[in-house]
Amino acid sequence: MTRMITVVGHTAVDHISRVTSLPGPNGSTTITDRQILFGGGAANIAAGIARLGGDAELLSAVGGDFRGSAYERWLAELGVRPRLFVVEGAHTATAFMFTDETTGAQMTFFEWGASVAFQHEEAPPLDFVHMATADPAFNRQVAERAGFASFDPGQDLHRYTAEDLNVILDHIDLLFANQHEVAGMCSLLGLSRDELKARVPIAVFTEGSGGSCLVTDGREVRIPIVPVGMADPTGAGDAYRAGFLTAYVRGYPLETCCRIGTVTASFAVERPGCQTNLPGWEEMRARYERHFGALMPSVS
Repeated sequence: MTRMITVVGHTAVDHISRVTSLPGPNGSTTITDRQILFGGGAANIAAGIARLGGDAELLSAVGGDFRGSAYERWLAELGVRPRLFVVEGAHTATAFMFTDETTGAQMTFFEWGASVAFQHEEAPPLDFVHMATADPAFNRQVAERAGFASFDPGQDLHRYTAEDLNVILDHIDLLFANQHEVAGMCSLLGLSRDELKARVPIAVFTEGSGGSCLVTDGREVRIPIVPVGMADPTGAGDAYRAGFLTAYVRGYPLETCCRIGTVTASFAVERPGCQTNLPGWEEMRARYERHFGALMPSVS
């Protein structure tokens, strides 16, 4: 039986825009394309796991507007198990993302909306959990009560205190972070990159076009990207986590999990939106084998 992965954090509606350039303070820019799509870090990861054939539960907060919505139907069609705090009178969280169409650099503005419910709820004990962007205090509770815990601070890193991060790092088994989040955590905690790596049993650092780096047992392994035509980088990190975690619970070696994450992310960037081009397992396998060779059976 497949082990269920509970993903904790935001379900959001994404407003994704491409702009001629990202403006500085008091500046302006021209939007050349705008789409409204399904998003939220936790929901993206849960959807990615479900598309790959994994068993995903989404522990999230939504507004009254979520009931009967196209988003609710989409997650149900994928087979994502909902475990939702519904806040009547509030609307589901909303993200406004702007991507420089020349450089690929991004800027995000996030409205929490119904996600404020995390501040008032008690976290349940969970067997296998990934903590995506969410309330720091809630994630602390999750980490302290979980069996296996994975964590990425995401774009909510600015909400964490040093105490929050220290408690979470003391209780997790796996840390995901991109290069910006690594720098932010190191600054907040007064640690070097090497000291941060030493805090957790497994760390996976994603580095954009530089690929990713697996750190475990005192060694580092570099995993290259899978080159594809990039339409939108939004959601690549969430897809990577979905691929990695799905492979992990199936018993694949850690380096293979990273490669599966990389391949899953390569699909996500080919179309705008975080959930619009997530692959099934066999689609992922075919691309994996073109770039990395045969995907051997897992040990489980």
